[in-house]
Amino acid sequence: MFSLRRVGAILIKEFLQMRRDRVTLAMIIGIPLMQLFLFGFAINFNPKSLPTAVSIADPGVYARSIVAAMRNSSYFEIVAETRSPKEARRLLQEGKVLFVLEVPVNFSRDLVRGATPDLLLEVDATDPASSGYAISAFNAIAGTALRDDLKGALKNRAPGAPPFNAITHLLYNPESNTHYSIVPGLLAVILTMTMVLMTCLALTRERERGTYENLLAMPATPLEIMIGKIAPNVLVGIVQSAIVLFMARYIFHVPFLGSLSLLALGVTVFIIANLAVGYTFSTVAQNQLQAMQMTVFFLLPSILLSGFAFPFAGMPGWAQVLGEILPTTHFLRIVRGVLLKANTASEIAGEIYPLLAFILVAGSVALLRFRRTLD
Repeated sequence: MFSLRRVGAILIKEFLQMRRDRVTLAMIIGIPLMQLFLFGFAINFNPKSLPTAVSIADPGVYARSIVAAMRNSSYFEIVAETRSPKEARRLLQEGKVLFVLEVPVNFSRDLVRGATPDLLLEVDATDPASSGYAISAFNAIAGTALRDDLKGALKNRAPGAPPFNAITHLLYNPESNTHYSIVPGLLAVILTMTMVLMTCLALTRERERGTYENLLAMPATPLEIMIGKIAPNVLVGIVQSAIVLFMARYIFHVPFLGSLSLLALGVTVFIIANLAVGYTFSTVAQNQLQAMQMTVFFLLPSILLSGFAFPFAGMPGWAQVLGEILPTTHFLRIVRGVLLKANTASEIAGEIYPLLAFILVAGSVALLRFRRTLD
């Protein structure tokens, strides 16, 4: 017959076992807390203080008023001022700014003469979600920025139509096609999930199958064991990348403007970075369940804080600092930059170096954590 006493004994046994498994217990508490803080504080669908460069060929009072209005809108943060449109475009190409405002020559003269000069805002549209509200704010500025400056003979223009044409050029993704942003990003997410998980199970599987002792008996150093465990998965990651890129090109029609060999370099470094993370987790986890839990714990911030799911520029400063630590953040900039902007080696070098540093740190931790005994 059914016995509540036996059920109670099993419940007590399960609670005791759960208490002994401290890693799993920490995950049970840690993952919900991480989701709460990330979604509650870091995620912002209306990003503000977006990095902007201004190229002013006519530095008059009207140009200063327009720049001040952009600052006051809270959507634009002026991080660079120049008189060279080429220099401003370089900042946009390298991803250091998301917007470039160009004030043309004779802008003030044309306003005074009653003409309606053009004012150009160039936008990095590789991630359309990060620029939509800012573009709307810029269009609204056209009607209000010079209201206090139109005096004397120009006061009749203040209540009328905007005194200049606010023109917006979407660069690198002029049609704001979300496939151009999401599909390259999926390559980063897929590689993160599979590479970390596959390598995370490398040593835990050996322990559960009872073959870890044989591995320790081999005349191999911890570094040789790590390379031997990681190297086969590099080829797996390259095959996965080739499949995703093939689908991106011929199914989703994502443009391939840059060098494929340069992209291959970035992909390889990113794969090794994720494999190093997975191997580090495998030296900590006691079983495969813990290994999978650690993978989830790493995957969530890689999706939420890298700029894949939400605009990176819209996150608070502390969240951006955390995001800069993650390999996915840098690889997203590499893959989108090479495919959509035709970035060169010098332009993506600033993203390759953090990945190499991450590999060095993760690999060093894994070697220090590697246990030469079964205890």
